[in-house]
Amino acid sequence: MAQTFDGIIIGSGQHGLILGAYLAKAGLKIALLERRQMYGGGLTTEERTLPGFYHNLHSINHFDLTNTPWYRDLELEATVPYITPRHEFAQPHRDGTALVFSRDIDETCASIAQFSQRDAETFREWNRKGEQMTRKIFLAERFAAPLSKEERESLLETSALGREFLAITRRQPLDVVNELFEHEKVKVLFLFKLSLFGTVLREALYDSSPVGSTVRAFDLTTGYQLCKGGSWNLARGLMERFIAAGGTFLNQVEPERIVVTDGRATGVELTDGRTLNARQFVASTVDVHQTFEQFVGREQLPPAYLEKLDRFHYTSWTLFGLHLALNEPPRYASNRFNPHVDVAMKHNIGSETIDGLFKLHADVATRQNVPSVEDIQFGAGTMTLIDPSQAPPGKHTAYAWHLMPLAPNGSRQVADEIRESFAEQILDKWREYAPNLTNDNIVGRYVYTANDYTGQLINMRHGDIFMGALSADQVLYNHWGYRTPIAGLYMAGSPTHPNGAISGGGGYIAAGVIADDLGLKKWWAPVDVRQALEALR
Repeated sequence: MAQTFDGIIIGSGQHGLILGAYLAKAGLKIALLERRQMYGGGLTTEERTLPGFYHNLHSINHFDLTNTPWYRDLELEATVPYITPRHEFAQPHRDGTALVFSRDIDETCASIAQFSQRDAETFREWNRKGEQMTRKIFLAERFAAPLSKEERESLLETSALGREFLAITRRQPLDVVNELFEHEKVKVLFLFKLSLFGTVLREALYDSSPVGSTVRAFDLTTGYQLCKGGSWNLARGLMERFIAAGGTFLNQVEPERIVVTDGRATGVELTDGRTLNARQFVASTVDVHQTFEQFVGREQLPPAYLEKLDRFHYTSWTLFGLHLALNEPPRYASNRFNPHVDVAMKHNIGSETIDGLFKLHADVATRQNVPSVEDIQFGAGTMTLIDPSQAPPGKHTAYAWHLMPLAPNGSRQVADEIRESFAEQILDKWREYAPNLTNDNIVGRYVYTANDYTGQLINMRHGDIFMGALSADQVLYNHWGYRTPIAGLYMAGSPTHPNGAISGGGGYIAAGVIADDLGLKKWWAPVDVRQALEALR
């Protein structure tokens, strides 16, 4: 006989795990489906170089995670501890100087003042504003279904803080940065932070966005954290909560189609011929095209929804990853100028001018070329300086993430052909800043391209790690949406607000939406964004 559940969730990444844990704890019989053997999605920590060296292959830095409502509600603190680094961003320079952003405003401003006293004063002023806006607006909006554009702007217009927030979100971030700061190196590190470590550059810098990412770049208090022992421990903790609440995890099962009966989602048919029945709902946390073209079928969707599906777009770049097992951590030549450059969580390597940063992004995202040797610049980090448990005693891991087209020079095969030579070019560039990254120091390395990670995580369509471009037309009140034209079918993953990266927001918010539709009594207190914005008056 076919198994029957109250709800079926497709995909056991962060969003599926959170959604499943909430609704199982609310008393529903929930099945969580996973195509692969392992759960967690992008929360992966693996021994890819040598035994005992743990590498976070996808998600590494998690934004203010211990202050998310679901981390609190699911009581994860005891089993999934996080480490908050004091020094978050560092930028070493060829001239031996370095710029470091700390959690401490005085320390950060002192570093900026070594380049420009005026920029330090500007940053201090905007840090105060930015942290207010983050605390009172950005974080409240992050974990609630977005209000309509009209209602949101009406509420924000009632307060001075809200009006200033709206004003800065309506401007191109690059214009704001150029207006506020005078020193090139200060601008570059700010842009690096603003553009999610140099990745979503066009979306972050050229286009205005209602989200307010410019404001977030001024914030030092609510920054990135590191999951102790590796990112997969977050997935493990969430799965423990799901199972403890009575949930059922089914791995190595692949959906063939979502069963729709009389316009309502009633189950999932698997590729092995089995059908799982859903009494009340089916939720997908995978990408929109896989969900609606493969699992549902275009013929079952209304024309307006098909147009929306056809407009949905992905990032125009992918990641090229290099993970190292080391005898000792990178030691930067600029540590004489600022010793904190060695211990920061995230490093901007090779980007020293705005023109250079833009040229790389244009080559990769627009012209789809392999980056030239002189244009190599990347985000890097040494996690074991923050969390020694991720390597054997006294040893270290480090990584570099570089932009790369999905099909460099017109062919996806090129990325595999150049993987070792391009990794060497990254190391050559890195050694210009950290000379101790010698071959004797490197005891193991692992290189991967979009061809590797899209083969494992097929929902990262076109190599897009966010499962949808973070452009203004796809975020906040323009996000994909949790409800669909098919009754009982929901979206709950990265295409929904607050979009990609590890936030858990899509699963958390969808849990409240589904609970409301089913008339469930919530055991948690959802974030009330309307109340938060009204309180600004």
